[in-house]
Amino acid sequence: MRFGERAELVAAARRRDILIGLGQGGVIAALALAVFFTFFGGSFKRKPAVASARPVAVAKAPASPQPAHAVIDRQLDFGKVRAPQDVTRVAAWAVREADNGSSAFAIIDKRRAQVYVFAPEGRLLGTSPVLLGYASGDATVAGIGNKSIEEIKPQERTTPAGRFVSAPGRNADGKEVVWVDYDAAVSMHRVINSNPKERRLERLATKTAADNRISWGCINVPVDFFERTVLPNLGRSRAVVYVLPEKKSLTAFFPGAAPPQVLAQAGSRRGNNAKP
Repeated sequence: MRFGERAELVAAARRRDILIGLGQGGVIAALALAVFFTFFGGSFKRKPAVASARPVAVAKAPASPQPAHAVIDRQLDFGKVRAPQDVTRVAAWAVREADNGSSAFAIIDKRRAQVYVFAPEGRLLGTSPVLLGYASGDATVAGIGNKSIEEIKPQERTTPAGRFVSAPGRNADGKEVVWVDYDAAVSMHRVINSNPKERRLERLATKTAADNRISWGCINVPVDFFERTVLPNLGRSRAVVYVLPEKKSLTAFFPGAAPPQVLAQAGSRRGNNAKP
């Protein structure tokens, strides 16, 4: 036998031995796995997935209902004060129609230079003399709110008439005021006595309204009345201010304040649609 053939025989015998060994090893491994799974296979079984729990809805306490506006028992009450007819007519209309909503309101009688402050239901809280714009008139000069004091002419210093929704605020000096017409820079505030020549305190103390025209258009109120009556009722939130006219008729600004017979006639005319 040649050397090369013998080497091949030896190699073949080694491959045979390796294959036999592998086969025997595979059998042994299979037997071992069989025994292992017999005793421990249950531990490797796939367990059914546990359904995830549904999120629990947490019941929230019901939100407290918004407080409803209290029912206001409206009744005009001047107490012992005898007010002029045009003041009572506007006050009666405001209370009857609930024009002021749930807010306090005030009436400025320019002809008599007097202010009347009312509670929301129509009860008079107080009245006081006031100082008004130097010039008589019911309209505001256009753009006057943007003018400096020096630019305002004497005839432009009016206190405008009409219905105004007022708001509390502060003036350029940081002092508390009740803005009546913000765009026109008209407010209600404590009397200003910085110019002794104007004698504002003396004017308020007289019994006549003839000398109560001195301001630049704002409504000057005695300090005590402002702090006790105006500020607590008109200076904490929005309110309504009715400024009565002095040149035009009352109904030109407040049609609902016409005398009862006039309102009745107007109502009958509106309701009569018959044609001949």
